[in-house]
Amino acid sequence: MKPFVEYSEHTGLLEQSAYRYRLQDVDEPNLHRYIYDYENVPKISFNHRLVPMNTPEELWVTDTTFRDGQQSTSPFTVEQIVHLFTLMHKLGGPKGLVRQSEFFVYTDKDKKALQQCMDLGYEFPEVTTWIRANEKDFDLVKNLGIKETGILVSCSDYHIFKKMKMTRGQAMDMYLGVVKSALSRGIRPRCHFEDITRADYYGFVVPFAIELMKLSKASGIPIKIRACDTLGYGVCYPGAALPRSVPGIIYGFNHYAGVPSDMLEWHGHNDFYKVVTNAGTAWLYGCSSVNCSLLGLGERTGNCPLEAMLIEYASLKGTNDGMDLSVITEIADYMANEMDYDIPPRTPFVGRNFNATRAGIHADGLLKDEEIYNIFDTGKILKRPPTVMIGPHSGAAGILHWINGYFPGHEVQLDKNHPTILKMKEEFDRQFESGRQTTVGDKEMEDLLFELDEDLYIKLTNTHHRKL
Repeated sequence: MKPFVEYSEHTGLLEQSAYRYRLQDVDEPNLHRYIYDYENVPKISFNHRLVPMNTPEELWVTDTTFRDGQQSTSPFTVEQIVHLFTLMHKLGGPKGLVRQSEFFVYTDKDKKALQQCMDLGYEFPEVTTWIRANEKDFDLVKNLGIKETGILVSCSDYHIFKKMKMTRGQAMDMYLGVVKSALSRGIRPRCHFEDITRADYYGFVVPFAIELMKLSKASGIPIKIRACDTLGYGVCYPGAALPRSVPGIIYGFNHYAGVPSDMLEWHGHNDFYKVVTNAGTAWLYGCSSVNCSLLGLGERTGNCPLEAMLIEYASLKGTNDGMDLSVITEIADYMANEMDYDIPPRTPFVGRNFNATRAGIHADGLLKDEEIYNIFDTGKILKRPPTVMIGPHSGAAGILHWINGYFPGHEVQLDKNHPTILKMKEEFDRQFESGRQTTVGDKEMEDLLFELDEDLYIKLTNTHHRKL
């Protein structure tokens, strides 16, 4: 085919192209065995091709806590779903930075929760669904008043050949038929390109995306594409080769298939600890939306944590854009206390110890200026001031910092050489020298303070009654 030139809305330039990618309907599956031989850790290969960053003007997150997230933990009650949905609305702010939330629609509980969330009347998050590709499910979504639904369109040969027992051509024909069914009902399809980081990108992914864009143009209904890094294989390194390159995947959708940024969504998993950086990279290279879940709930190692990407948004944009980031703490507290969800204590932003220190030298620095050892003003932004855990290395500075944090606003003049603080240090030194292995809890700290110096305790609490 002869080269041709056309104007690109993405770059504002005339661009030359030699051909359009067409479906390669091969007889044998392309399993990328040079990367994924299964008997070894998957390889990261490079071809040193660089694509330009193309960050969309508008970025946002979508939520899959009540769909993908709920598959990995104890089922939520209707009341819990509605409460978390309300907190996400508050967290995302008036600009709707938590743009959508995805629901199942199969059980009576699913439908009740979905309906109650819709009845709240929020513009954001918009309620969307995920369904099986059959006529009954489309009618169910339509009757519920849902405007957009996710549809599974597995795109790797692992799924097409091994699971579905089809050829690429058969799979594409089936997928396009399903999308047409959604369009005929006026429902916006969101096509979940499952296992994209093991797919034949130019032989199936791009040609399929081109056909979807043709359907979208003909119908006048936007068709979204969710790029699903189902096993967390994506990498963000410059010059990494497809199918693992996140920049390459997003660039190809924009550049070769003509998918607008606001119709692109990234959905990653954390199997290789790359879920947050991959999601941020998808934003930077032309994807407006990243799909997340609260606290990273999801199958195996989980999805991208929603709270992490909102902090990332603030980092990239230099503004909260109306978000109330303190709601992150409300969500974590609710899930831990009301839903019995065990949050690992060192989890960034939400773990009970994420901004706690045990080292005396760090505690001493916090006393002098908390900015020395705290990532940002966590008290102001997350309503989580830095704390000290009393261990064998906390020293008198750690005990003083604990007192100041546990009795906020007290007017007692204290320093780390106060006699009662030194007595507390001596007692804990004795315990740790005798073989104690655990840190000292708040109640134990308070009990010892009361025992050693009741007068100081009363001054700190401004009361003659024990707190506990």
